[in-house]
Amino acid sequence: MDFYSHLAAGRLSLSDLVFHGSKKVRVSGNVAIPSGNAAVPSCTGILLENNSKKAKVGKWARRTFKVLLSYDGNQFDGWQKQPGLNTVQGLVEKSLGKFLDEKKAQELEAKKASVEAAVAVAGRTDKGVSAFQQVCSFYTWRKDTSLQDIESEINAAAPGKLRVVSISEVSREFHPNFSAKWRRYLYILPLKDGEGYKPVADGESPTLVKPHNFNVDTVNQLLQQLEGQSLSYRIFARDTQASRSRGPATECFMYHACAAVATLPYLGQDTTRKGRTVMCVELVANRFLRKMVRVLIATAVREAAAGATWDNLLKLMHATCRRASAPPAPSQGLCLVDIGYTDMSQENFLI
Repeated sequence: MDFYSHLAAGRLSLSDLVFHGSKKVRVSGNVAIPSGNAAVPSCTGILLENNSKKAKVGKWARRTFKVLLSYDGNQFDGWQKQPGLNTVQGLVEKSLGKFLDEKKAQELEAKKASVEAAVAVAGRTDKGVSAFQQVCSFYTWRKDTSLQDIESEINAAAPGKLRVVSISEVSREFHPNFSAKWRRYLYILPLKDGEGYKPVADGESPTLVKPHNFNVDTVNQLLQQLEGQSLSYRIFARDTQASRSRGPATECFMYHACAAVATLPYLGQDTTRKGRTVMCVELVANRFLRKMVRVLIATAVREAAAGATWDNLLKLMHATCRRASAPPAPSQGLCLVDIGYTDMSQENFLI
């Protein structure tokens, strides 16, 4: 997805999406916010308190840094570090290795292990999935570590593919995953003839083959029925452990679920041409299960093409076999937009 590539590199913003018959978005700093006076809650996390003039010692001397990352998922084998693969976590942890305190670095060297930092993340993304503001954190006892040095090291790891959006020092209690209150994803599906996704390998599972005819308004109606409810999304999850396949572990609260037609910016030389027409799906929830976003969107498209009624997705929640839901939509269309650490507000929505 070229749009995500330019988004990751900072050449485009979410404000470059033009929604048809929907509110426009504008950009304040690095975060896209809806038109109006209300700003989107930023991912500030638990801020560092510097009121105390006493020197911190022992475990309290540990410094924690929160890093917002933007990356093009097509250039990486996902977030999670794996031997022999080009992953975002692998590059970031290697880049931050020089900021480890001396004691930890010596321990790793004694074990003949790579001197790399340990990074916590808000949510692992699959291969092909991009991120606009992924949140991760790491800690060190070194007092000479600066925000500028951290940014420079990460940006040098994969120029044009991986970029630091912002860095801040936060409280040691901050955790990018456990401190988060909501997460937002954006999925883009081309609508022009001949520009649909073709079936590709996704592990051992096929991915969505886009129907030739479906109504975006119907997709929107199907998704909106999920808003404001805590439901079990087990039927839309994939590759989950047996212990997490039932009960509260599969429940998610959907703050927002909408679909709309939009136009991507045209980046060519011909000024008379318009950008590609696409369907954008925005999902905001307190949490998401593995592959849940892609399966949910693929199923909504399938149901819309079949002339489904507005409550078909809700009915599928009670299915006992996961084959009742569609194969996951291709990962290249998905982007983790941001993660929130303050209460969700409807003024934050893009669509």
